[in-house]
Amino acid sequence: MASVRSHKKIELMTYSEVIDVSGYVGNFKVAVKQKPRYVDADKCTGCGTCQEKCPMKADNAFDAGLGKRKAIYTPFPQAVPNVPVIDPAVCAFFLKGKCRACEKFCEAKAIDFNQKEKIMELDVGNIIITTGFDSFDPSVMVQFGYGQYDNVITGIQFERMNNSSGPTDGKIVLKDGSAPQSLAILHCIGSRDKNYHKYCSRVCCMYSLKFAHLLLEKVPDATVYQLYIDMRCAGSGYEEFYERIQEDGVNFIRGKAGEITDMAETPEEQGKLVVIVEDTLVRRKRRLPVDMVVLSTALEPRADAESVARLFSLSRKADGFFLEKHPKLDPVATTIDGIFIAGCCQSPKDIPDTVAQASAAAARVLSMISKGSVQIESATAVVDEERCSGCKICNDLCSYNAITFDEEKQVSHINEALCKGCGTCVAACPSGAIIGRHFTTEQIMSEIEGVLV
Repeated sequence: MASVRSHKKIELMTYSEVIDVSGYVGNFKVAVKQKPRYVDADKCTGCGTCQEKCPMKADNAFDAGLGKRKAIYTPFPQAVPNVPVIDPAVCAFFLKGKCRACEKFCEAKAIDFNQKEKIMELDVGNIIITTGFDSFDPSVMVQFGYGQYDNVITGIQFERMNNSSGPTDGKIVLKDGSAPQSLAILHCIGSRDKNYHKYCSRVCCMYSLKFAHLLLEKVPDATVYQLYIDMRCAGSGYEEFYERIQEDGVNFIRGKAGEITDMAETPEEQGKLVVIVEDTLVRRKRRLPVDMVVLSTALEPRADAESVARLFSLSRKADGFFLEKHPKLDPVATTIDGIFIAGCCQSPKDIPDTVAQASAAAARVLSMISKGSVQIESATAVVDEERCSGCKICNDLCSYNAITFDEEKQVSHINEALCKGCGTCVAACPSGAIIGRHFTTEQIMSEIEGVLV
């Protein structure tokens, strides 16, 4: 991230969002809204005094709700740029019109409550979309007690708890502050489930194994259970890591947990969380008393995926992820020339696959830039302006937004750079004013005659 910021040919626009996109490959017009930080990035030294003096607190989204952050905060450690932002929804000045403690103690005079949002217009040739994913909210699966029992947490929360810069300074602890002596890791929470997401999230098996390894490093005598449907360790060195975790003494139980409860039936279950599971290998029901449960949640499309798809005129798959041009032959391109996708916005994938796809998307863009010209489809549609009645039926039907209406001439016009030659407009035009190149009525009839003869 630091390399990106210092690169001479990269303009980094943080705390910003795209609000409008128009144009076509090689000639996109992109409107970007830069939200106010209320901190002057050029003056700020990143000393952190403003954050220390701020009296207001809120849940830290980066710590998945395990920790707190101030109203003025740096989104995450080593953020680029290392400049804090003020949250108007929490800041006392925006809520009550008073406080301004951060402004008083800032020696660099970097606090600026008068900042306004800016709209910037960019001319770009290509766009790469890498919006990432959301983590499945397991609270809807009430049988697992997430949000009901203190020590039932998600994989993201366990990851932050284990991190040295996290809310517990890298210590894995229960709600009462003690270290867990037993842990159950439940795979496929929300994924491979017809009620939620049918697809496999790909990363869950491996990060679940990693969690077991991390816990045993910090609590060597802990008992760890892995409750899985199938172990999917498809990657370089992944199967070897799986075998290593088995040798470390982790207990693997093939079966999906049915319920988590705190109702004890035996003395050893008193004060514990009890995971009820059917062990399909030994064909019997088991009750596992543990101190902590980690839910390995599914990767799912971002909550704003639909609005992003509309903004960039992208298609989505049945599972909600963005649709690629071809799953095998062109997995980084979309049906819109010049717009590429990479990472988990296209499908769940791990870091190596994400890096590979991002590199491929960058290479595709660089190849187009180096050529200096764009090759477009030959079998596009064209409007015969003399026959066009100006009914605008074709404008509403075009899924590629390739057809515009000339108000002065009162006729429709097709942008050949956007047209994909699908033929919808050709078939729908009541005046017969739209011609599909290489697929005219005369050409098709000649082909039929040739076949019949």
